Amino acid sequence: MLEAGDPDWVEGLNPNFVIVYGDQRRKYLECYTIDEIEAVEDRISRMKRGSKKRRILERLFSTQSITTSVDETGRIVLPAKLREKIGLSGEAQFASNVDTFQIWEPEAYEADLAETEEELDEFDDDPLTLLDEDDDEDEEI
Repeated sequence: MLEAGDPDWVEGLNPNFVIVYGDQRRKYLECYTIDEIEAVEDRISRMKRGSKKRRILERLFSTQSITTSVDETGRIVLPAKLREKIGLSGEAQFASNVDTFQIWEPEAYEADLAETEEELDEFDDDPLTLLDEDDDEDEEI
């Protein structure tokens, strides 16, 4: 996924990606391929210059993110600042999020997973029926 999402990647190089860390409400790090972050930046650039929403998103995606790569052994080395942000002191939990992936402290991930399971209990139907709902409220960048 990272190789396919990095337009500069060639055989023998390590793929680059972007870790967004500035959202204080989230308990995880959100990781974007280069293609995905460029798509987000394109959407931000189409917003009204000087607007509050654009300023917030510019700060989050431009100044509170880092571009990094997978090392030669296939690992992701996180700076201390990012490990501290999510309380990570040992192993990490990775979670797919369709077009991004997340890095969690394992206990925080388990707690969030339990919360999601409780939310799923509210639905009588197959969770795939949620795809049929037209809910602009959940639309995010």
